Amino acid sequence: MPFFLPQVVTQENALQIQQEGLSNLATLTYIDCSSLKDFDSTVLTVLLSWQKTLQAQGQSISVVHAPEKLKVLSGVYGVSALLGL
Repeated sequence: MPFFLPQVVTQENALQIQQEGLSNLATLTYIDCSSLKDFDSTVLTVLLSWQKTLQAQGQSISVVHAPEKLKVLSGVYGVSALLGL
């Protein structure tokens, strides 16, 4: 079962989303971004923290349905390869 990011991921709700994901660690191997509309670079921090947690357990995340803005943003920050974007 995938973990669905909400429509909005910004500084105001990033910590809550990060903690929600960590509480559902089994679903983090497949992250669906199809609902993601309003976000800033904070979303990268959330995704990378989940990736780090899963890597410590020998797993990785798969980010799917990433909007173009997220792909560009991850490229600007140099983390595209880490997130599979």
